[in-house]
Amino acid sequence: MKANLVNNAEQVIDARGPSKFDGSQEDVFPHKKLGHIPNSINIPWGDLIDPESGAFIAHEALAARFQAAGIDLQRPIVTTCGSGITSCVVALGLFLLGKKDVAVYDGSWAEWGLEEDTPAVAA
Repeated sequence: MKANLVNNAEQVIDARGPSKFDGSQEDVFPHKKLGHIPNSINIPWGDLIDPESGAFIAHEALAARFQAAGIDLQRPIVTTCGSGITSCVVALGLFLLGKKDVAVYDGSWAEWGLEEDTPAVAA
């Protein structure tokens, strides 16, 4: 993840809500900083779920959500969140769109937010 700060080889999608992403809301995990990994894109996992059915939104809407965020399905993607759990929802959404090679940063913010040498961006 640190190397990606320099080479931008992977698109990083943060599945947390906008307030945790922009640093205006404390996270439930211990941390030393607020915000998000530089250059990451916020796509909250809940945006991919139909609130009435609890299932993923329709395929076309799912594709449109990633496209609207500027995600290129032809490039490598890493998903992240607070602890590596809800990022799996985003990874599954990408899988449903045919993207079968998505990585999950399992340390996520619980790890990144504690490290001394990891930068963070907050609003």
